Amino acid sequence: MVLIYTQNWDGKFKKLSYELVSYGVALAKQLSTEAVALSVGNVSQDELKTLGKYGAAKVVSVNDSKLDVFDNKIYSKLISQVAENFGAKVFVFAHNNEGKALAPRLAGKFKAAVVSGVSHLPKSVVPFIISKPVFTGKAYADIKINSEVKVLTLFQNSYGVHENSVQTTVEELNIEIATPSIKIIDKQRATGKVLLTDAEIVVSGGRGMKSPDNWAPLEQLAEVLGAATACSRPVSDEGWRPHAEHVGQTGKIIAPNVYFALGISGAIQHLGGVSNSKCIVAINSDKEAPIFEAADYGIIGDVHKILPELIEEVKKLRA
Repeated sequence: MVLIYTQNWDGKFKKLSYELVSYGVALAKQLSTEAVALSVGNVSQDELKTLGKYGAAKVVSVNDSKLDVFDNKIYSKLISQVAENFGAKVFVFAHNNEGKALAPRLAGKFKAAVVSGVSHLPKSVVPFIISKPVFTGKAYADIKINSEVKVLTLFQNSYGVHENSVQTTVEELNIEIATPSIKIIDKQRATGKVLLTDAEIVVSGGRGMKSPDNWAPLEQLAEVLGAATACSRPVSDEGWRPHAEHVGQTGKIIAPNVYFALGISGAIQHLGGVSNSKCIVAINSDKEAPIFEAADYGIIGDVHKILPELIEEVKKLRA
């Protein structure tokens, strides 16, 4: 059985969870077994049944007020109990903070192999061979898993969301939950913007923007494209932009359909976080900038002169 961990945000699923279900259901079909979606936390019956639109015939829900706080130890213990109850042999998590925290714990519990950051279904299931991007997306490695239990984390926006509507059965489990050792003192949420990890288009700026005062055109381009904004690490370190917008190996790892790199040189650490973007568009005045090696489209020139023209052209297309 394939167990799919479907993360929710304040009781609502996002595109990420639907992509995981799409992937997990397709993987179960390859393995000639069933897929079960696991939801942890307070999620309504109607919301749980939306997973059926993407192929989840069975949804298991565990709800307890103690689960309002993500405690890795408690969540991994809960997931292992569910896995033992249903005889799970494959775990599917998102390749995000929660998934990357849970995957190794579950692997240790079940003596399983972990393949992190996959983007495709296995090439074969006997033997189990699956590929993943390596060398910051410059190549793919075929990984053979010999263990009976397997743990996978899926890159966001890599497999896609595939509708496969089925009748869904929701089963609620009562599991004793320990008291979390973590206490949340304050939550600050970004509002009125496209979330970076959910965005299909991302407009990102680097030190080539020269000053935080020059960010208005970048934000304007993001607005007309319906995109999220991001930045390179030096920009967030300088305090020009919030750290929540930092993308790269030491920041958020994203895989949007289109990534605009404006005034970003393209250091290997930055490319490590964005190389799975389906299309990279770079604007930089330095024709030798490494970003052009990774870009699908490149413009050599002054970003401050090009941006206003680009915004006007996008507005014409949108009109």
